[in-house]
Order: sequence, then C-alpha cells, then structure tokens
Amino acid sequence: MALTTLDPKSALIVIDLQNGIVAMPAADLVAPVIKHSTELVEAFRAHKLPVILVNVAGAAPGRSEQGSRMDGPPPAEWTVLIPELNQQPEDHTVTKKTWGAFTNTGLADYLKEKGVTQVVLAGVATSIGVESTARQAQELGFNVTLVIDAMADMNADAHLNSVTRIFPRLGETGTTQDVLALL
Repeated sequence: MALTTLDPKSALIVIDLQNGIVAMPAADLVAPVIKHSTELVEAFRAHKLPVILVNVAGAAPGRSEQGSRMDGPPPAEWTVLIPELNQQPEDHTVTKKTWGAFTNTGLADYLKEKGVTQVVLAGVATSIGVESTARQAQELGFNVTLVIDAMADMNADAHLNSVTRIFPRLGETGTTQDVLALL
C-alpha cells in the first residue's frame, strides 16, 4: 500500500543516525539516508510536529549466532547523534539498549502525552532498528509510515525483505517527497 495520508498529530522517529553507526562498513549507503532524514527533520520542525532522535547505547542481553551483543559501554563518541540532524532543544531524544525504540524508553508515553497517532520512521538499519521500532509502534496502535528512501541496511537482502514483505503489513510506505507533500 502506498502512502495515503498523514495524521494531523504525526511524529518523526529517526533511528540510530549516530557517529558509531554511520562510521560502520557500507557507510556509503547511509549518505542518502542522512540527506533524506535531514529533509524530514527540518519539515517536521517547521510544522511544529514532534521529532524523536534515537540512538543506541547497548544491546539486549542473551546469545545470538552473529554476536550482536555489545560487551561493555560503547566508545565515548559512538552514541553521539550526527551533526547533520542539527539536534534542537525541542527534539525528544531516546537512548535505547535494544533494537526497538519503545522497549524500556518511555517513548510510547511521550507520544501519547503529545497526542500522536501516527509515526513516520527513517534511519538505520532497515531490518533491525527501523523494523523493530515499526513492529512495536504498530502493536501499540500507532499508524506507521516507513520512508523507504530514508533508510538503509548493510545487508541488501534484509533491506529488500523488510521493504517489500514486512513493511506493507505494518503500515504504509513512501518516499521522502511523498511525506513532504502530505505535511
């Protein structure tokens, strides 16, 4: 399903655009994500809609075959949001320790206090932080919009799977221009 509308009380959630993540291999994939996310951030601010900037500073406990757990705290600058986002005092910052931005962060309460009914998601990685946050948002009853040209994944197959098979079941997908046209 293509993007049809934005609720009057929509919020933008930008996932993991931080120093440590954008410096990882395949960072060339992130340049368009940064450009499009910046456009979205500026537009949401101009319309006085909530902007949530998410970073990750840990990992959920437990074993995995790929060893995705962080052992110890991340390096000092690793969690710092990239300067292109031009973080503002009115932005809401969420630091997560799991893939999804809602787990143990108070994000759902914040959005409900603001009267938000729809979330617009961008960031990295498509199949991890973005998809997990989208799943949680949908389960919590938010309308979900996924901005597919404002996200990337180091694994092209995982990105494609999320965008073509998972996201249409969680919400509506569109481009940055689609979202900007509806604001």
